[in-house]
Amino acid sequence: MAERSTAAVDVADNSGEQPLTAKADQSTADGVAKNPERDTDSDEAQGSGGAEGPGRKASPPELHSGHKLARRYRLEECVTRLDGFSSWRAVDEKLRRAVGVHVLPADHARARSVLAAARSSALLGDPRFVQVLDAVEENDLVYVVHEWLPDATELSTLLTGGPLEPHDAYQMVSQVASAMAAAHREGLAHLRLNPNAVLRTSTGQWRIRGLAVNAALRGISSDTPQRTDTESIGALLYAALTQRWPYESDAYGLSGLPKDIGLIAPDQVRAGVHRGLSELAMRALVNDGATASRHEAPCTTPEELVKAIGEMPRIRPPEPAFTAPPEYQRTTYQQGTYGRPAPHPGVTQPITAPPPPLQSRTGKALKWAVSALLIAALGLGSWQLADALMDQGDKSDDTNTTQTQDGGDKNQKKPVSGKPIAIKGARDFDPFGPDGSEKPRDIGKAYDNDTASYWQTDFYLSPEFGNLKSGVGIILDLGKVQQVGKVTVSFVGQTSVELRAASADAGSQPTSFDAYSKVADGSGTTVVLQPGKTFKSQYLLVWLTKLPADGEGHWRGRVADVKVTS
Repeated sequence: MAERSTAAVDVADNSGEQPLTAKADQSTADGVAKNPERDTDSDEAQGSGGAEGPGRKASPPELHSGHKLARRYRLEECVTRLDGFSSWRAVDEKLRRAVGVHVLPADHARARSVLAAARSSALLGDPRFVQVLDAVEENDLVYVVHEWLPDATELSTLLTGGPLEPHDAYQMVSQVASAMAAAHREGLAHLRLNPNAVLRTSTGQWRIRGLAVNAALRGISSDTPQRTDTESIGALLYAALTQRWPYESDAYGLSGLPKDIGLIAPDQVRAGVHRGLSELAMRALVNDGATASRHEAPCTTPEELVKAIGEMPRIRPPEPAFTAPPEYQRTTYQQGTYGRPAPHPGVTQPITAPPPPLQSRTGKALKWAVSALLIAALGLGSWQLADALMDQGDKSDDTNTTQTQDGGDKNQKKPVSGKPIAIKGARDFDPFGPDGSEKPRDIGKAYDNDTASYWQTDFYLSPEFGNLKSGVGIILDLGKVQQVGKVTVSFVGQTSVELRAASADAGSQPTSFDAYSKVADGSGTTVVLQPGKTFKSQYLLVWLTKLPADGEGHWRGRVADVKVTS
């Protein structure tokens, strides 16, 4: 990896885009080691890095538990004190939540760089990163406030229990690589990615902390930030697969590789490692040349790593393991043996057989009760059947049958079927729309007796027309005032609709919505709109009130056919 310097946030990538971060103050090189990822300090964000830059070394502020910053952030526990800065777990008393705080003197050599990095990271606003909440300079102090995730676990802690399962490792490298690709597109680099900086939440999501800020706190930069972060992602994947750090030095609670053998593939370190993930780790780690296994192109940027992950077969989660229930343990207790002498060893006790089913006193009573109910039901059914047959014979000559329902009116007669009424014309009706029109060219498809064609509305952002209006519809012209019995409407998709009718006295087609009175409504794909009694009208309004989804993220109505009968 390239030599670092104390340029706090040198993160411009090779894309030529203007980065989010402002140019930070620069200082001279401080001789940071080439592989700062191997650092093993246990600070809250991740390992310690380079030494203090030239010039007067800033004294760390005298802070203690209970100290308040901005009369709001109460410091609780110091988790790091290094190179003139300190990191704390704190409480935001205004919002009553835990936060993390980095504090350093305002005259620290890296104070300007830290502020610039924190503000640039906050502008990114990507939820896959631990968010910077505040970056302030006041009272000779500079402090950066960030999220604190009490339910998250560091990757280094997860690896103490062993390597990750292939699916978990796949999810980790996929989410981390895509997050870093998004950061580099905005000109931001991490430069301090290691197992302490990658967290898994209780919901299984992976998040990254310390974007740009951790590097600025230690004065780390890189001439090739994308390659640096890509190599770090490869090291994370290597550690997740093998529980080993891919360098000779031990770090983050992980043992390094044996000395003098160089970097070997994960599937050569540990048996059973997923071959595709092993090769992916090598392509990211050895990113200045081809891998030895398949001679595939190296991954030198997070974007290339995301593409390589996408070309892999997806790794499915393991099948859930169901543990068999323990065998039933018989006890020495037996019902009805209290007070009886225990059997002598070796003597077989006679077992009284239970009575046959339904032979007990209760069973016999149950049989008689069931038999009586069956006899009563058969008799009642026979009587109802005979009564129905006799009633049908009495009314066989009646062409207009009176159908009586429970609680209905026996004197109300409805025709068995009405005659079809031809629709002489139709027009779209959109009185509440901005232009008063809704797809007028296709209106003929709504009543052409072909359900394969249809008239459709514009698309909307909700079933209720995006709350822009109460509905839209079609006015049907029957040619003259006629007696209407019902209107059958066929839709594409579940649609709510009302049938409205103009007065029979209307001389011409009304253009006002209030001129049409509601006579029936319904919902479905084929809706029969039948009023309680027939009425006369020449102009009917089929008024759509709730639209179905169109399968493309929107909602629109589609009327495939309309039939009117008397």
